Formats: sequence, structure tokens, C-alpha cells
Amino acid sequence: MHLYIHVPFCLRRCSYCDFAIAVRSRVPADRYVAAVLAERDRRAGREGWRDTLFETVYLGGGTPSRLPPESIAALLDAFPRTPDAEVTLEANPEDVTLEAARAWRAAGATRVSLGVQSFDPAVLAWMHRPHEAPAVGRAMTRLREAGLPQVSVDLMFALPEELEQDLARDLDQALALEPDHISAYGLTLEPRTPYARWVTGKRVTPAPDERYATEFLLVHDRLTAVGFDHYEVSNYAGSRNGAPLRARHNGAYWTGRPYLGLGPAAHGYDGGRRRWNEREWTAYERAVLGGRDPVAGEEALTPEQRALEAAYLGLRSSHGIDPVLGARLNHRAVLAAASVGWLTTTDGWVRATPRGWLVLDELTALLTTFPEGG
Repeated sequence: MHLYIHVPFCLRRCSYCDFAIAVRSRVPADRYVAAVLAERDRRAGREGWRDTLFETVYLGGGTPSRLPPESIAALLDAFPRTPDAEVTLEANPEDVTLEAARAWRAAGATRVSLGVQSFDPAVLAWMHRPHEAPAVGRAMTRLREAGLPQVSVDLMFALPEELEQDLARDLDQALALEPDHISAYGLTLEPRTPYARWVTGKRVTPAPDERYATEFLLVHDRLTAVGFDHYEVSNYAGSRNGAPLRARHNGAYWTGRPYLGLGPAAHGYDGGRRRWNEREWTAYERAVLGGRDPVAGEEALTPEQRALEAAYLGLRSSHGIDPVLGARLNHRAVLAAASVGWLTTTDGWVRATPRGWLVLDELTALLTTFPEGG
């Protein structure tokens, strides 16, 4: 079993962000912890995981590092874990003090994901990021001194033309920090964000598809050349003692394993049914502390939907599609995609290449659409 806890609080909303966040200058930490633990108590017996030992825990957001260390400890103490559990905390570089990092480690954190995005001051200002570039190096030093076993760095590419991002320089600066893991995301245009308004007002120009593809492959070539394992569309694992340092929690999503989601907007999945909570913090808090279920919706997946989802998730990771599901794919489409370099096929396994990842939606539709007549 795997656990995701959504911490919605942020100091400000980034220009591209459409996540479920709550902008607060002061975080209502005690109320938040009380709400999450109330939801835990409500779900524990009903969903059959009261005695579960969690293999991974992920505190995402939002900005979990804005919670006081004692609140993070209270959350983690409430969920028993396996001895080798992976416990990840997302953090803003400015929040990483040596005292906080030591407290996170003492509470059980084994991994910190730093929201870096770029090292260019102009880009960070455009993004409305709450940190400056020098804070990243300081944060990495403090996390290492505190004994955090793994540190991941987030970067973004395919930024608007006007920003003139030097992606190669960002990659070099990230590598100079010697992170254990790098996540690299292409910027997407989401409705109701400042970025969307700026595009509508013609203040910025989104990156064209051609540049998106070029920069995606640049990241792939640069990171794999120095030994990183490109194991999922946006994720690269370093290694230690010959073993890749992949994010085990996210790997659970990509292989369809059950997970519990707590907090506003959190999703949960039991292997056949998915549910999601109230998106806004205030609505979630009112529901949970008022004794009501904060669930906002749920769906039961049909066998066909589960197969389609398994195909999509398999294609987006280097794990690939296993021979059993692979035998159900459109064979002619598999051969055609392999012939243009989008796929590899080995011993019945079907795996997307980096060029295939650039057309993942189209590729999934092709492989799971059978010719007329079967």
C-alpha cells in the first residue's frame, strides 16, 4: 500500500500552476493536521487498511515544506511504515534550513524533491517562484549535511520564447549539485492560470511543438550521457552502488498499484475504483471536521478502462507493456510504430522510445484501437 498526502499551502501561486493550492501567508498547520487525521480515522476501517504498513509516503502540494517540522512529524507518526519505506517531501529551496532538514530526517523523511525549475533569475521571476537561484545550492548543502539519503531536483523546459531560457545551462547547474534524481517537465498551458491570460493577451508566446521536442530530447541526451536512467517520460534516476535511485512512490502509480490519498484534492485507488476529495482546502476542512466524507467523486473502472490505463501507464515508463497485455494490442500498429522508432519489442514486451514518448497520447490510441472486425 502507498500513501499520498496533499499539503495545499503556498506562499504564492506560480504563473503556470493550476494545482489545488491555498495561498496563505500563515499556514493553519494545527487545523490541517487535525483534518487529515480525521479523514484517516474515517477511512481506516471502511477501506480495510487500518493495520497496513505503508511502503511509500509522499507529501506533495502545494508546498509541504511550509508546514512546521512538528506538523510533518505528527503526520508521519500517524502512518506505520515498512522498515525500508520511501518517504518523500516536496520542498521549496528557501524553506530548507539545516534545522528543518534535520527535523524532516528525524521524522522519517528519506527523500526530498526540490522545486528548482530554473537557475535563471529572470525565469524564476516570471514564474513567480518564491526562491532565488542561490537558494538551491544552499538547500542542497543543508539537506546533505542533515543526512537526507536522496534529493531530487525539478526542472522545466519549453518555456515561452520571450524568456530565452538557456536549457543547457540549467542542466549543467543542476548536475553540478550532484542530485540523486532529476524530474524535467515541459511547460504546459493550463486554463485559468496567469500564463494562460498572458498568452491570450499576447504578452508571451508558447514554445512551438518543434522546440518542445528538441528540448525534450536535449534533456534526454544530456542526462543519459552522464549515467542517468530515463525511466519515465519526465523522470531520470541517478544510481548508487550500481542500483538506480528511482522514485518508488511514483512507480506505484505507473504500475497500477493501490494507493491511499488524503487531504484536499487527493486521489485514492483500490485497484478497481478511484475516488477524489474536495479540491479546495476550506471545503475539505468543513467536510472532514464536520464529520462528513470529503469525497467529491468516484468511479469504478471497467475491465476495458483498466486495460487501456495499464497500456498508457506501461508506455510512459521504461517498464513497458508486459507480454500478456501486449498480445491484446493492435499488432499492425505495433509493427508500424516500431518501424518509425517509436517502440521497441523484445520477448513480447512493448516499450516506448524517447521519440515515442513525444507522441504518447497518439501512440496509445493507435495501439489500443483494433481494426474493424477485430
